[in-house]
Amino acid sequence: MTKRVLAVGAAILTAAAGPALAQSPEAFYKDKTIKIMVGHAPGGGFDAYARLGADMLKKHLPGISAVVVENKPGGGGLVAAAFFYAQGARDGTMMASFPEQLANTQMLQPTVAKWNVREMPYMGSFAPVNSGLLLRKGAAAKSIADMKTIESSVGCDGVASQGYQYPAMLKNLGGFKFKMVCGYRGSPAYLLALERGEIDIASNAWNALRITHREKIKSGEVTLFAQGGLKRDPEIADAPLLQDLVEGKEAKETIAFASSGAAIGRSLILPPGVPADRVAYLRSVFDKMVKDPEMIALANSRKLTLAPTSGAEIDKVVATILAAPKGLVEKAAAAMK
Repeated sequence: MTKRVLAVGAAILTAAAGPALAQSPEAFYKDKTIKIMVGHAPGGGFDAYARLGADMLKKHLPGISAVVVENKPGGGGLVAAAFFYAQGARDGTMMASFPEQLANTQMLQPTVAKWNVREMPYMGSFAPVNSGLLLRKGAAAKSIADMKTIESSVGCDGVASQGYQYPAMLKNLGGFKFKMVCGYRGSPAYLLALERGEIDIASNAWNALRITHREKIKSGEVTLFAQGGLKRDPEIADAPLLQDLVEGKEAKETIAFASSGAAIGRSLILPPGVPADRVAYLRSVFDKMVKDPEMIALANSRKLTLAPTSGAEIDKVVATILAAPKGLVEKAAAAMK
C-alpha cells in the first residue's frame, strides 16, 4: 500500500511539473527584466548600440517588464567581461555588449582574459566595425612618416581594447614612435584628452567617430590617418589599413589576425549556460529586430550603421579566431607588448 501511495504521489508531482519543465521561451520572458551590460562608459559606440538594442527589445520580446542598460567600465571591457562570464545570469535575462577583440584577447593574452568565448554564444551583430586612428592638428608629427621619427602620445583605456592594441602593433611591427598612455575611462575620456592636446593620437571605432568626429575630420581639426580591419570601410576608403603601414608578409599577417574581430563588431553576447532553446529564441528575436523598419529608422536617426550578422555566423568568426596557428598568435601577442 505504501509503495502504491508513493507511486501515485510521484505521478502527480511529475504531471504538475510537466508544464513548468516544458515552458516555452516566450512564456519564460513574461514579466522579466532584461539587463544589457556594457563594458564601457556611457556615451561611446558600445553604449549607443546597447541602448538601440534595448529600445527595440522592448517591442520584440513581448511580455517583458523592462530592459535595463548597465555600464561597467574598466580595463577596456576586461572588468565587465570577466564579471559577466563568472556571474552573469544563466537564464537568458542578461546579455552584453563587449569589445570585438574578446576572442583575440583570449588567444593573445590568456592570463588577462578571464573568460572562454567558446562558452558564450552571440545573439548577433548590429554591424562590423573598423577602427579609425586620429591625429590631432597640433601634434609634432604631421604625417605617417613623421610618426616613425617623432614621439607621439597615444591615449587608451586598457590593454584589451583596440585603442591600445592597434597602436601598439604599429609601434612594435612598424617602427612607430608611440608612447602609450592608458588608464582613461573609456573612449569618450581619451577622445576629450585628444581635443585638449593632452595626447596626440587616439583610436576608436569608426561607427562612433562618424557621429562624434566627422565634422572635426572635415575641418582638419583631426586627421584620420589609418583604419583597423580586414578591408577598408567605404566611408573612409582613403585611410590605409594598418596592414598597409608595415613591411613584410609576416607583419601584415600578424596585424590582419589581430584585426579579425572587426567582423564581430558591435554585437550582443550571452553568458555561459543559457538553455539552448532560449539561445535559439533570442537569436531569432535579434534577426527579426534588426530587419524591423522601425529599428532601421531609429538607427538612422541616431546616425548608427546597421549591417547585421546572425549569431550563428558570428560564432563561426569566433571559431576561426580561436583556431589560429600557435605561431601566429605568439607573434601577435609579442607585437602588443
